[in-house]
Amino acid sequence: MTAIATSAPDFTLAELEKESRMGAMGSETTTREVRRISLADFDTRRAEIADQLWDAAVDVGFFQLVDHGIDLADIRAAFAEAERFFALPDAVKAQYPLANNAGWESKAQVRPSTGTADQKESYQITLPLMGPLFPTEAELPGFKAAMLAFEQKSWEIGMKVLSCFALKLGFDTEFFTRAHDKSSAEYQSTLRLLHYYAIPPEAQANLDLWRAGAHTDFDCLTILYQRQGQGGLQVCPGKEFEKQEWTSIPPDEDVITCNIGDMLMRWSDDQLPSNFHRVRNPLPGEYMGPRYSIAFFCQANRDALIESPSGKYPSITAGDYLKQRIAANFGKKY
Repeated sequence: MTAIATSAPDFTLAELEKESRMGAMGSETTTREVRRISLADFDTRRAEIADQLWDAAVDVGFFQLVDHGIDLADIRAAFAEAERFFALPDAVKAQYPLANNAGWESKAQVRPSTGTADQKESYQITLPLMGPLFPTEAELPGFKAAMLAFEQKSWEIGMKVLSCFALKLGFDTEFFTRAHDKSSAEYQSTLRLLHYYAIPPEAQANLDLWRAGAHTDFDCLTILYQRQGQGGLQVCPGKEFEKQEWTSIPPDEDVITCNIGDMLMRWSDDQLPSNFHRVRNPLPGEYMGPRYSIAFFCQANRDALIESPSGKYPSITAGDYLKQRIAANFGKKY
């Protein structure tokens, strides 16, 4: 599980080539269901919940959690903290630049699907790397404590869901919890605050840039919090890849939207699909203001070995795998 691979062959090329073909507008369909799954009475219902999560993940790769245990007030408070951070002057945020998947960036992420920078800024919290990267208490009182508490809540939800997938894959229920061990210096799960820029009036008739181009996530599992009234998230399951048929996932602050990432797809021998998603620009007549979201990426610790059960893929450490994917999106300086 935590052995170090002796080599890390770059087998992401096929994935990146596929992503590079996903820049078209495509079409939209409303017939696809993104299922809602209750986590109520989790300890007694784990097997039932595992079946429901598996079916939803295999079908679409996306699902939504209700009765998840995080108070709506806590989610709203986290968004308020995100707004406070992004309202800081760029000169202050620039003191905490993105490096090794932690810190602040603006328009630095260029998706292979579009070749243009996503129209957003983000701030990434990866615990072992945050020593110099939190704003000071003078700059943003209470921010650090609030973000650490919300990161912990998100991690707990992620481990519950991953324990269900471990069960279905024939692993013990703590398999993925060990792979995302928070006490390890190799921990690399990330809480990401996102601010998509408002569309200025003069640009609203000619929106030729994406808020976030089509992509898959690099991780095992993504947990996403959306704000009411700030939509744009769309998903395109693998079977619709060639036709590029997209389904919108309207924001609902009462639910947590989840999707399978590339790491878990490999760990499951492709049984669990990591599907394309994007954040499209608003359409004429829709809300054109800023869009905020918060994502928690369950990224296995750097020294965790992603091993294909059947040998379909070569083994690779999660650290090497993540490094390859970040380089493809941000350039080697990150």
